[in-house]
Amino acid sequence: MTTAIYPGSFDPITMGHLDIIQRSARIFDHLLVAVAPNFSKSPIFSTAQRLEFLREVTQDLVNVDIITFQGLLVGAAQKNNARIIVKGLRAISDFEYEFQMASMNKKLGDDVETLFMATSTKYSYLSSSMVKEVAQLGGCIRGLVPDAIHDKIVSQLLG
Repeated sequence: MTTAIYPGSFDPITMGHLDIIQRSARIFDHLLVAVAPNFSKSPIFSTAQRLEFLREVTQDLVNVDIITFQGLLVGAAQKNNARIIVKGLRAISDFEYEFQMASMNKKLGDDVETLFMATSTKYSYLSSSMVKEVAQLGGCIRGLVPDAIHDKIVSQLLG
């Protein structure tokens, strides 16, 4: 059985994230979606909320589990028997950073590979930061985040 791990801050989950999750779930026997700590960002949504949002929008994907972890991604992958890290790439600008991270992860855990998956072009401009900013400024984010959690996201961002 091939297990992969798809990490992210998911603050909040966007349609771009969900696209990568759905496509990865078709490729791998088991996919772990891992809410990762990001020390360079201050999340708006709590870890519990992000886990809840992810569980809600992936409930129909039977081979997907939602987890969180502390520490290194490679350690979380090894602990959960995931030998593949899935990273979504929106644009060339993402590649340099993600390539450096993949190289470091390979150094830290030679048994874990990184797979880069191109985001669908219809979501290539999309980021959680952009979603938060648009919503906080009163713009419409329908179609940018999953419908099932749209109202919860807007309510918190405007509340």
